[in-house]
Amino acid sequence: MNLPNIIRPEHTFIGLSVTTKWRALQAIAEKAGNAFGIDGQTVLKALESREKLGSTGIGNGIAVPHAAIDGMTSPRGLLIRFAQPLDFDAIDDIPTDIAVVLLFGENNRGEYLNVLAAIARRLQSDGVLAAMRKARSTDEFYSDFIADSRV
Repeated sequence: MNLPNIIRPEHTFIGLSVTTKWRALQAIAEKAGNAFGIDGQTVLKALESREKLGSTGIGNGIAVPHAAIDGMTSPRGLLIRFAQPLDFDAIDDIPTDIAVVLLFGENNRGEYLNVLAAIARRLQSDGVLAAMRKARSTDEFYSDFIADSRV
């Protein structure tokens, strides 16, 4: 899985200041709309609908909001570190400070599952997460996520 083709450096953000999961989804939708040239309200509705099915807070301070968006031809994503951890209704109740957002077209459902699996594998490494949390710039944050290996 070639994550750099899906999540690009220019779609990486640190210090996003929001106080609730729903405000986070609004900010994510706005950033995704601007980044991918799609309607932010469409993204917001899709993310909110998915979140109502169950939290995308996967634990260990990580959320992976994802949704199908009409008209998208390939999976695209955002990498975000919040200014302050927030309650994302994660399965372990640990506040979320990192979100990896994945948007995909209806015709990409099979591919997006592979992308979600690749993201989850990448974030399982404590070394990767520790480095991402210490990153001082968006470039460093992105590089820590994308790097092929960690000690």
